Amino acid sequence: MPGRGPSLPGVRRRRRGRRRRGDRGVRGGGAGPVRVLLWHVHGSWATSFVHGPQTTLVPVTPDRGPDGKGRPDTFTWPDRAIEVPPERLRHEDVDVVVLQRPHELRLAEEWLGRRPGRDVPAVYVEHDTPRRTPSDIGLPEEVVPDSRHFLHDRSDIPVVHVTHFNRLFWNCGRAPALVIEHGVVDPGYRYTGDMPRAGVVINDPLRRGRVAGTDLLAELAEAVPLDLFGMNVSDVPGRLGVPHESLWTFEDLPQARMHEELARRRVYVHPYRWTSLGLALIEAMMLGLPVVALATTEAVEAVPPEAGVLSTRVAALADAARTLAADPPRARQMGKEARAHAVDRYGLPRFLRDWRRTLQEVTR
Repeated sequence: MPGRGPSLPGVRRRRRGRRRRGDRGVRGGGAGPVRVLLWHVHGSWATSFVHGPQTTLVPVTPDRGPDGKGRPDTFTWPDRAIEVPPERLRHEDVDVVVLQRPHELRLAEEWLGRRPGRDVPAVYVEHDTPRRTPSDIGLPEEVVPDSRHFLHDRSDIPVVHVTHFNRLFWNCGRAPALVIEHGVVDPGYRYTGDMPRAGVVINDPLRRGRVAGTDLLAELAEAVPLDLFGMNVSDVPGRLGVPHESLWTFEDLPQARMHEELARRRVYVHPYRWTSLGLALIEAMMLGLPVVALATTEAVEAVPPEAGVLSTRVAALADAARTLAADPPRARQMGKEARAHAVDRYGLPRFLRDWRRTLQEVTR
């Protein structure tokens, strides 16, 4: 709940590896901001994280591929988020590694010359809802709700979930597990709702398919015109057979521009079946949009009744979107409630406090 920080379970103390020349020692435990190694994986989440007091070292490669994106072009990051080529990381002071993908364990060891969790403190941010256990990590192949996390048998790297739903459903075994709920940079109340259309944000909707609820857009578009924002969205109307006037697409807009456009839509639709709670939903609530969402995963916690309509019946969601699009005063009032809730629960100050406390605990 807001105002209460996460509790970090006991972590087996690791033996420190040889410090690199120039290391100034670990600054956790209240001694000052730490230096964090973090890959740029999820732009919105990383944008919130780098606003903390820590210095964040962000790997960058010449091709700016998945393992070396560096700083983004579409988000605003503070100067204390510093791009570092992999070959320089061995010479940098790194107090803690914030991992987000399994193969980053290997990358960190190769690039730092130290093993996360053993020679250098580490935490693993689990952004995703549980899924089938990968067959290549040496664990039995299991499905939800028995999915074992790949850190299941390790006690030296805490798993930080982004929702309570995820912590409930992932089997983390010996790995210490805690929740730090999302935090979002407040875009401010900007709602006008002058367009009687519904905004939707989905990245890669055709690839993600049923997980993101892409297949539901056609039925929803019959009730209210939809505007789809995100990456690789241009082909969606044709693939779904939806007339252009019922489904407009906006391809990979800069965040500030997307916020401007979303704020003009009357209502926000969240059709995801299986997600950790997209940050775009929280951003839309902070902008002041009322919400129509599938009552799945963490959405039931994120959207209170006064802020929108949740249901597992698509027909009910379509009816709610149609009703709100035709009732501007009601939409505006629900949007104000949505903003108040989102700012209170998912505001950046609480998120940064939780992360500062966790980083200090894991590095002390």
